[in-house]
Amino acid sequence: MSEPVMDREVRRCLAVLRHVEEVTGNVAMTCRYFGISRPTYYTWLRRYETEGVDGLRERSRRPRTSPTATRAEVIEKIIHLRQHYHFGPDKIRVYLERYHDIKISKSGVWRILKRLDMGRLPASQRYERHDRRWERYEKQRPGHHV
Repeated sequence: MSEPVMDREVRRCLAVLRHVEEVTGNVAMTCRYFGISRPTYYTWLRRYETEGVDGLRERSRRPRTSPTATRAEVIEKIIHLRQHYHFGPDKIRVYLERYHDIKISKSGVWRILKRLDMGRLPASQRYERHDRRWERYEKQRPGHHV
């Protein structure tokens, strides 16, 4: 692999590894000089020896598994309740607990809805209090028909 193609982090790791071999020969001094820990140096060295330059590339820090993640069928039920019945997070939580025996927090439902861009209902589907649904009016003369 040519030098210009390598990214900055790989070049830095190689510089640290070469500094130990060519300049000091002392791992502790080199780590102090570059501001890294010795376990980090030995991790880089082990990766470089086994995988070469590709081993020094940045790796994903994403967890391999998420054992406490909400199950897919629960998310599907939340989506169904939101789209077809326009329920809010608390009403979805109560419905799932009562009829499906699924325990999930109101904030957990909200996070799922927000992640799926279903956070706010359109104005036509939002809940409106009963006293604000109809506007009452009076006519000037009693008995006047609409």
